[in-house]
Amino acid sequence: MKLKFPHSLSAIVALCIVSPAFSAAPPKKEEAEDPNAPVSYFKKVRPIFQANCQGCHQPAKAKGGYVMTDFVRLLKGGEDAEKEGAAIVPGQPDKSHLFRQITPVKGEAEMPPKKAPLPENEIAIIKRWIAEGAKDDTPENAKQRFDAEHPPIYSRPPVIASLDFSPDGSLLAVAGFHEVLLWKGDGSAPLARLVGLSERVQSVRFSPDGKKLAVAGGRPAQMGEVQIWDVEKRKLLLSAPQGFDTVYGVSWSPDGKLVAFGTAADKAVLAIEADTGKQVLQQRSHDDWVLGTVFTQKGDKLVSVGRDMTAKLTEVASQRFIDNITSITPGALRGGLHSVVRHPKRDEFLVGGSDGVPQVYRIERKVQRRIGDNALSIGKWPAMEGRIYTAEFAPDGLSFAAGSSLDGKGTVNFYNYDFNTEMPADIVAIENKPSTTRTEEEKKKLAAYSTGTTKLLVGATFDGGIYALSYKPDGSLVAAAGEDGRIRFINPKDAKVVKEFMPVTVSATAASGR
Repeated sequence: MKLKFPHSLSAIVALCIVSPAFSAAPPKKEEAEDPNAPVSYFKKVRPIFQANCQGCHQPAKAKGGYVMTDFVRLLKGGEDAEKEGAAIVPGQPDKSHLFRQITPVKGEAEMPPKKAPLPENEIAIIKRWIAEGAKDDTPENAKQRFDAEHPPIYSRPPVIASLDFSPDGSLLAVAGFHEVLLWKGDGSAPLARLVGLSERVQSVRFSPDGKKLAVAGGRPAQMGEVQIWDVEKRKLLLSAPQGFDTVYGVSWSPDGKLVAFGTAADKAVLAIEADTGKQVLQQRSHDDWVLGTVFTQKGDKLVSVGRDMTAKLTEVASQRFIDNITSITPGALRGGLHSVVRHPKRDEFLVGGSDGVPQVYRIERKVQRRIGDNALSIGKWPAMEGRIYTAEFAPDGLSFAAGSSLDGKGTVNFYNYDFNTEMPADIVAIENKPSTTRTEEEKKKLAAYSTGTTKLLVGATFDGGIYALSYKPDGSLVAAAGEDGRIRFINPKDAKVVKEFMPVTVSATAASGR
């Protein structure tokens, strides 16, 4: 049976980061929970399985043949069901194979493997739920509907929140609904559909060697997830659950061993081992959603950006917050930052966000730190219309592209970066002076330094906001996509579209069934 996907994501901003224009209503006072009420599978048990089990037991990676995202298969069990009995026997916890596996014996449990046993209170919740009949109270609209055998059927084009060329340019990964679409790098044909648990795919990035693909996303207010795929085999290698809200801005360390990303619910920067999913970094110095991450050239530090209007520098090994790269002076940035990318040859970082102004920063301080300074700034470029959602350096590092959105229109601009980015001695001297002692001439000189060598080269406007950009590795074109679901290959020299295509098939049957 084919499953319909009746709703496009186009009604929802791909990154879910536009603040409402009205004040939120005061939270409702929660009623005290009835301790005698039956245990809810959806509210109590499912989150435990989601956080600890579903990464290895889902359609894309059914370890031991056991799938826990489908309720019937959850009860039945996997390959050992005939030998060990059903995974869950309603009303009988002690006869349920799953319950026996999660119950510690001498301080150790079989599941989850290579991890500490579940907390006693969570085991008690599962036991009570089974004893009460193991009933499924999952709402219909929250049930898992898609897998490789039942991929989404689109009634409208999906909003494309992210795309990425493979390092050799042979592949293009495109974020869809519940899946990543793999296309030939020239846009001539689709190759695969990588369907996972996350309905929102917010970020896709190939590993430095191109053999793996990292995916960040989730289900809003339910789960976050990082996926690692084997590109050649089209196989899910790792599904790492991440809290209870969508995650963003995935990036690889230069050696391909770590994957970093940002979270919304707990405003954290995290990094995990790509092979095991083990968390190796957690930094909570941001005050709002973290939307982008990128490693330094050596991989020893990490730059993150978020809705709190800051770019922050973190040391990976110690997990220590080092510095605010952007100025924290009120008004220096007029809104959150949505994207960050590193220069291909140097530790210089391009950021873009709500104020529409592309800006580049260094991370090594050349002058004494002062409250309210912006001394790490290399330059600002002419503002774009609307918010910048995506930006990318050209492979040769001599220019960059930025994409924005405003009122149903999207813009792709190309800017220069062909100048000496070292801070001149006279600028260093001025920056080392307290701002209150700088002459008007010195202030003008600083302002001229930040914008004097920056310019817009060429740009173009399209229907639908632009949320994703990726340069082809040879620099010959830029892939751009966003609100209208179309992918455009753009020539960086004149901003002309050289090819345009839809990465999904829009079904007239699904559309008529809305």
